[in-house]
Amino acid sequence: MKFQKRTFGSLLLVALLMILAACSGNDEGGKASGNKDGAGKSSNQKITIFQSKVEISDQLEALAKEYTKETGVEVEVWGTTGDDYFQQLQIRMNSNQGPSIFSLQNITEAEKMKSYVYDMNSEGYVKNIAPGMELKIDDKIVGVPYGVEGFGLVYNKDLVKAEDVADYDSFVRTLEKFKAEGINGLGLSKEAYFLIGHISNYPFALQKNHYEYIDKLTDGKVTMAETKEFQEFGKFMDAIKANTPSPLDVTYDKEVGDFAAGKSAMIHQGNWAYGMLSDFDVNFDIGMLPFPLMGNDKLAVGVGNNWAINGKKDEAEVKAANDFLNWMFTSEIGQRYIVEEFGFVPALTNIKSDKLDPLSQDVLNASNSGKTIPWALNYYPANIIPNDFAPKAEEFFLSKDMTGKELVDKLDDAWKNAVK
Repeated sequence: MKFQKRTFGSLLLVALLMILAACSGNDEGGKASGNKDGAGKSSNQKITIFQSKVEISDQLEALAKEYTKETGVEVEVWGTTGDDYFQQLQIRMNSNQGPSIFSLQNITEAEKMKSYVYDMNSEGYVKNIAPGMELKIDDKIVGVPYGVEGFGLVYNKDLVKAEDVADYDSFVRTLEKFKAEGINGLGLSKEAYFLIGHISNYPFALQKNHYEYIDKLTDGKVTMAETKEFQEFGKFMDAIKANTPSPLDVTYDKEVGDFAAGKSAMIHQGNWAYGMLSDFDVNFDIGMLPFPLMGNDKLAVGVGNNWAINGKKDEAEVKAANDFLNWMFTSEIGQRYIVEEFGFVPALTNIKSDKLDPLSQDVLNASNSGKTIPWALNYYPANIIPNDFAPKAEEFFLSKDMTGKELVDKLDDAWKNAVK
């Protein structure tokens, strides 16, 4: 892996946070921060929350006030800029100023925080996590997802039926049909994740164990070119290139706008696209279908962030943190905030909502039923999508003669470059 030297700005941030930590009165080493009352709650126990999604900061603070009003337990929400959240978290933890509850994006971050994360296996709320969506280390649940997101083929139900894109042959016939009719069968856009990042997830996610496969790929023990899922992926990319307009002149806004206008029958996107679609006067029903690589019939559903508990805290504070999470996941107020205020697609099966948009509803249905494949891309080497994969995909769509097989060969080269 490549490592960059720490900049002066980063060192200044470290020094500043160390000063703040030294000045703080919230000493993690202070074990007797509250006495348990007869009800098993800590009468003067305070908990702190430090999380990375700045867009829900105000709503989380409001929820914390609701909890304090109901239970008397003080909940302090620490602010962050978001961009350097994990660096800030590590500094706080290492200086014994860590929060009671914090967020982790994925297994890579969880491994780095392995000595701090609390084992949630015995907590009642984890039984409601949608199948396969929990964050685990060594069979221990260490994170509960904020919510789920999913991507696949966002489609116009007036133009496309599920059986039209059930496998490679039907997928190609459908693209050819729309091309003959002057309609874009499948819209992509030029942004790195929308061009190659998300769509490259499928051949990885369909491996028996995508973590092991990626490790072997990094170690040079396997190649994409010799793996059947990637060979098939190359054929799908050939079909897309041959039957749809080049995505290199298409922005995300145009991709979604063309779909809303009926100019595209499908786009490869996630449920987040509904936020923009809702700005248009869409006069047809929409939904999300699986991308049918190797006959795949499951949506790619993943988790952007997870709630974790600081296991280094004393017993009373750990209990108070668990009480808060349990209340958020099970109470009417907490569930309403998750769905309506935070805007999350619930990752726990006990949280119901009749206010989800159709794309989010499809993602929720897939998640709750376990009909999902993982976001293997969360385990890719850092920045490989914009720095290494995207240039190869651009070359593929620019070159008249470059084949999908050659694209896969170049993705192998890109991977080797990313992990040098």
